Amino acid sequence: MGDLIVRLLDGLRAAVVAIVTAVTSVGANQPPTAQGYVEGEFVRVAAPASGRLERLLVARGDQIHEGDLLFTLESTAERAARDQAAADLRAAEARLADLRKGKREPEIEVIAAQKAQAQAMRDLSAVQLRRQEQLVGTAAASKEQLDAAHASYERDVARVNELTARLEVARMAARTDEIDAAEAAVEAATATLAQAEWWLAERSAKAPAAATVTDTLYRTGEYVTAGAPIVELLPPDNVKLRFFVPQPLLGGLQIGDPVTFECDGCPADLGARISFIAPEAEYTPPMIYSRESREKLVFLVEAEAGPGAPRLHPGQPVDVRLAPPPEVR
Repeated sequence: MGDLIVRLLDGLRAAVVAIVTAVTSVGANQPPTAQGYVEGEFVRVAAPASGRLERLLVARGDQIHEGDLLFTLESTAERAARDQAAADLRAAEARLADLRKGKREPEIEVIAAQKAQAQAMRDLSAVQLRRQEQLVGTAAASKEQLDAAHASYERDVARVNELTARLEVARMAARTDEIDAAEAAVEAATATLAQAEWWLAERSAKAPAAATVTDTLYRTGEYVTAGAPIVELLPPDNVKLRFFVPQPLLGGLQIGDPVTFECDGCPADLGARISFIAPEAEYTPPMIYSRESREKLVFLVEAEAGPGAPRLHPGQPVDVRLAPPPEVR
């Protein structure tokens, strides 16, 4: 086991020396060159729920735009739940509207007619009461007849007052607590509908950005588990250069610095800008950081290609020319 570890460390040291040699073995007047490759950060689009893949609308190699529909899962149950929630909301809104507007107009007209009839009876009772008051004490009227006229008049007045109050109530909305309860029911139904629509929307997925479809991981009709990627995308902005720079040249690099790179079959002098510098070294066989071992340290650096670069492919080798480090003052 010890011999195997020693051989692995020796091989790793040899790889580091080869990288450092490739970077630093250029002319004194030429910018140092680092070897690297193209890296892609893939976007794997999944659905949060499980189900049968109903439609797969893209294929490997397709160029898609932001918002394009990628796939849909079977959604019969979710559509039924959405329709039920929409119906419940309409019912709750109708009840609230009914409570707010009071009784229907035909019902109000019936009460108004009853009030008009009662007013006529009251007016007649008033006439009869005045006549009895004029005749009281004569042989034409008795005290009992006057009392009866008084009672009839008071009865008809009370009836008019009753119907007046009923008419006012009929034109009023329901009680405040009833309306509050109906409003709460509408809010609850609205939330239920929003949740049902969200679950229905989650049965399909759209492209988050313009991209190339690099892979499709399921076929139509297959059962997909929750959270499993179905389509793999590679947006152009997710393609970057990755190369390794030896420790002596690291101090001359900053995020945002321009670099140029070459690749097989690409135009000359393509531009890029450094977007990331690793905070820790890679490929560090010795654990003691002596002056000699520091020369073997390399750091990962990433750069984003400029707008004029051709379409790059993950894994494609590139040679990156670094700008010369600034002069020490």
